[in-house]
Amino acid sequence: MGVSLGGGGRGGSRRRKRPMSDINVTPLVDVMLVLLIIFMVTSPMMTSGVNVDLPKTDAKPVNTDTKPITVSIKADGSLYLGDNPVSPDQLVDQLKAAADNDAGHRIFVRGDSHIDYGKVMQVMGQITAGGFTHVALLAQQPAAGQ
Repeated sequence: MGVSLGGGGRGGSRRRKRPMSDINVTPLVDVMLVLLIIFMVTSPMMTSGVNVDLPKTDAKPVNTDTKPITVSIKADGSLYLGDNPVSPDQLVDQLKAAADNDAGHRIFVRGDSHIDYGKVMQVMGQITAGGFTHVALLAQQPAAGQ
């Protein structure tokens, strides 16, 4: 009965392979770059609304507690309530329906910068004559350095 305590008879000691503890970051970077590209392509599509060229101003943005109703006036004079076209005769009725007859609901008027100022004031006057008290004009912040 013999017991061998040596190297196992194969000519020396055997080395055990250790598990590799390094993280391969190349696939992680690839996945993150693909996700970044997808996000950059889809984020401009998430903005909704009517395309209006807003005038620029240095005024501070208004703090909003509730979601305001937006009335847009395009350069051709057409009116939109949110994304839906509306006639001037139906504007106040549809605003009251959208605001649940709340005269204090905030209403933003977006007027194209190339439209006649009188048309914008006419729409604002029509809204205030309909009983709404919180009507404001929207403008775009100028880019830095302008």
